Amino acid sequence: MSMKKFVNPPTSEWPELCMRPQLELGFLEGNVNNILERVRKSGDTALLEFTRQFDGVVLDKLAVTPEEISEASLKLPTNLKTAIMAAAKNIEVFHAAQARTIEKIETMPGVTCWRKATPIQKVGIYIPGGTAPLFSTVLMLGIPARLAGCKEVILCTPPDKAGVINPAILFAAQLTGITKIFKAGGAQAIAAMAYGTETIPQVSKIFGPGNQYVTKAKQIVSQQGVAIDMPAGPSEVLVMAEENVNAKYVAADLLSQAEHGADSQVVLVSTSEKTLTAVEQELENQLIDLPRKDIAHKALSSSLSIRFDNENLLIDFVNDYAPEHLIINTQNNKELEQQIINAGSIFLGAYTPEAAGDYASGTNHTLPTNGYARAFGGVALESFTKYITVQEITKAGLQIIGPVVETMAEAEQLKAHGMAVSVRLS
Repeated sequence: MSMKKFVNPPTSEWPELCMRPQLELGFLEGNVNNILERVRKSGDTALLEFTRQFDGVVLDKLAVTPEEISEASLKLPTNLKTAIMAAAKNIEVFHAAQARTIEKIETMPGVTCWRKATPIQKVGIYIPGGTAPLFSTVLMLGIPARLAGCKEVILCTPPDKAGVINPAILFAAQLTGITKIFKAGGAQAIAAMAYGTETIPQVSKIFGPGNQYVTKAKQIVSQQGVAIDMPAGPSEVLVMAEENVNAKYVAADLLSQAEHGADSQVVLVSTSEKTLTAVEQELENQLIDLPRKDIAHKALSSSLSIRFDNENLLIDFVNDYAPEHLIINTQNNKELEQQIINAGSIFLGAYTPEAAGDYASGTNHTLPTNGYARAFGGVALESFTKYITVQEITKAGLQIIGPVVETMAEAEQLKAHGMAVSVRLS
């Protein structure tokens, strides 16, 4: 399957090249708003109806029982449980190191300021199900939530046709300490966590990736007072490859994202025509035996292969595209990495596949998509906290800073502000 090929596209065409595949906006937003409103008004009744409609299963309850959670471990092969636990350890080590100590700053004598981190009390985690249940995302979100000290963590994920949650998702949840798990998927799950239902608690912040419906739902509820991690939609990767690159590695990296979904996008950029041709051939070779080849095939049809004769222009395009995942498969990868300002996560060298970050290296795989890496970073420990500033001023300190405050208050014609100082100094 050929990707869409471009050679030295002028900068005027870059905005169009940087657009990701998406549903018609009006159709998408209208449908999502309808789902949100029905859940807000009808709660569990709407959720059960949407589960029947979208997931093809009739449920009598939404909550996963403690028995279902405990039995999940018995349904998994030992090697998978061992792998999940190894990944969990790396993720915990990396995120635990992100904790910050409180540093008190004396801005002037007797005037001390600091910030303290407090956990977000109630958070919701969304885990996509569908054709590829993402149990790895449970680790990526559940572990930092626990490390941050969030008081209540709930998880929503769609059931399969039998009304069952994938046991790997339940095992990962148990490993991270999440016990409140609900069989709800799609935009309706986002609505449930945003508004609360008879069964599902309302939360203050929602985390997790999803399809365009989920992403749109998160964006809408974020305008209604519920915080979200970021707009994390369909997966994407951009690979920078040099002339003598191993084409098999590059093709495998591209397919690892293409198989996520038909609306995923992969991009290959290079200064070498030889590389583009070799990778395209490898894509054909590897696609044949891929179990999810139909999905990957559709994703590749809207993906890009771009040759730049100028490396500086190539870098500029990468920063404009702002990929969720960026693989720099070149000899000078460290030099090029220094020039990247817009990316969710970067993977350096021939032996750093994006798949390692998806699962087990330790970094978080919940990352900004659709160009949002221009303004957002990925999920981290601090994503589950909020910062409160504190200040303490001594009497001697107020005598120093007081005249500054009084002068500024007078200039802004806010007399009471100045009086709050002068009354203490008189």
